This record gives sequence, structure tokens and C-alpha cells, in this order.
Amino acid sequence: MNRRNENQPQAADQFEVELHWKSAAEMLPGRSYLLQTAASTTTATITKLKYKIEAGKNLHIAINTLHANETGVCNISLSDEIAFDSYQDNPSSGCFTLLDKTTQALVADGKIHHSLRRATNIHWQALAIDKQTRAALKKQRPCVLWLTGLSAAGKSTIANLIEKNLVSTGKHSYLLDGDNVRHGLNRDLGFTDADRVENIRRVAETAKLMVDAGLIVITSFISPFRSEREMARGLFEEQEFIEVFIDAPLTICEQRDPKGLYKKARRGQIKNFTGFDSPYEKPENPELHIDTAALSAQEAADQIISYLTGSRND
Repeated sequence: MNRRNENQPQAADQFEVELHWKSAAEMLPGRSYLLQTAASTTTATITKLKYKIEAGKNLHIAINTLHANETGVCNISLSDEIAFDSYQDNPSSGCFTLLDKTTQALVADGKIHHSLRRATNIHWQALAIDKQTRAALKKQRPCVLWLTGLSAAGKSTIANLIEKNLVSTGKHSYLLDGDNVRHGLNRDLGFTDADRVENIRRVAETAKLMVDAGLIVITSFISPFRSEREMARGLFEEQEFIEVFIDAPLTICEQRDPKGLYKKARRGQIKNFTGFDSPYEKPENPELHIDTAALSAQEAADQIISYLTGSRND
């Protein structure tokens, strides 16, 4: 009988782990990090923070994030399987570090408790119809136009004009709007940093499915953090992800303020408002930088459509 050697490392891509957080920036479930072991490096996402361990008190405390020098037990998902032992069985192959994907800075040390059972019984199902077939049927190249920028910068207005243009020329598209998605798919999420991370993770995965269906997807979300925008980009093939920075100074956004959100933020009625008490990290190398202080919404939409058709021959 061919039996696995009990001392042989296992392989899995989902684990329960213990994390000792070291970074001054809080840990955000849903954000992607780099996980390094002695033998491999892969992308890791903290899918669930189960509890914090109160040192010396044998207490398990329910929390939503970890801060510097705190230790917690989490579920973690990897982009690739790794060989491992539990830390208890073999500390050398049961430990790892987490790094920030952008800066490569160390953010946490970790110990593997065990793999999650579902990690070994879920597999990709081969399908007869693929993205190329669906795209050919629609006679277009699918992609996502990822519009990012401050509230009132003009994202939703421009996104609507883009979709009207696409539909008028026979293209198959879908617009994912930040407010609309929060009425359904993301209605359980608030506006903390952790909730914003999860909001964009869900939207990115949804957009990926729509691109796989052969659609041209337009997203209109503040998506304030570079890390999550880069996570989204990593889900797509080369030239499928087009980041569009809809740029307007904060003063102009406040002057526009079509929903009255900036007035409420100034009065302290809205917490975690981007541009005030929650940061917006500007794109560093977007495919398009649209200055809506200088361009009308129609001019901005025309410029984006021109890029889409000119760069991709659609």
C-alpha cells in the first residue's frame, strides 16, 4: 500500500494561523500581502480575523483588526499551494513572514496551526466555453475601466457617459457604481479602512467574472488605497485592466458636493470620509490621468473612449 510518510510536509493554500503584527499600519482583512517561507513566496490574503490573544491572560478577544505588537488567530488564503508542517510539529517549516506588497516591509511574523479542510476539496472545474469564445461572440475585447478618485471628482457622471457611448456603438458593457453596489452585494460593509478593503476586493472579483463573460466593465469607486487597486489589477491579464485617475482638487470637489457629503463631513456627521479623516492614495502610474478641473464630463469621457479604442483597436 502506498501511504504518505507521516513526516512528509503537506501542501495547501488555506490555513488557520497565528499572526504577531509588527507594522504601525493596522492589519486589514481582505488586503493582500506577500507570504514568505524558507522555501517559497506567494500572495496571501487574510480572509478572517478570528480573535486577538491577550498576552499572559489566556483570553481570546473578538476584534476587527490587529495593531502593532498584537497577536491574533486568522484564516489566511494563498494564491498558490505551499508545502508546510504545523508550527507545533516543525517550527522551521511551520513559520512564515508577511510583507507589504508595495514597500516589501515586514508587517508580521506567523505560525501555521493547520490547513483548512476546504483547501483540499475545492478544484477548478474545466469549462467548455472560455473568455475568448464569449468575447468573439460579442465581437469585442473585454476589459475593465477602473475609475478612481475623490467623491465628486466626476467618476459616476463620466462612467455613465462612457457606457452610453459603448452601447451606442454596439458594445456589450456593464457599469459597477459604488453607491449602487452598496445597496446589494456590499450592503453589509461600512466605511472603515477594513470595510473599504473588502468592498474593493468584492468589486474586483465581480469585475473579473464580468470580463470573463466577455464584457467591457466600467467601475466607479473611490478605491482609495493603492494596495487594493494593485490587487485588482493582478486579477486580470495584460491590458485588461485600465486604471483611470479621475482627478480634481479637494476644494473643487467640495464646491461641487452634489450629495452634500463634504458639508456633513465638515460638521463631523460622517466619519472615515475620504479626503478628511480617511486617506486617498493617488495612483502613481495610471493608464489615464483625467483632470476634471480642466475638462468637462463629456470631454473626459471622450478622452477615455479614444484611449480605449485607439490603444486596443476595438
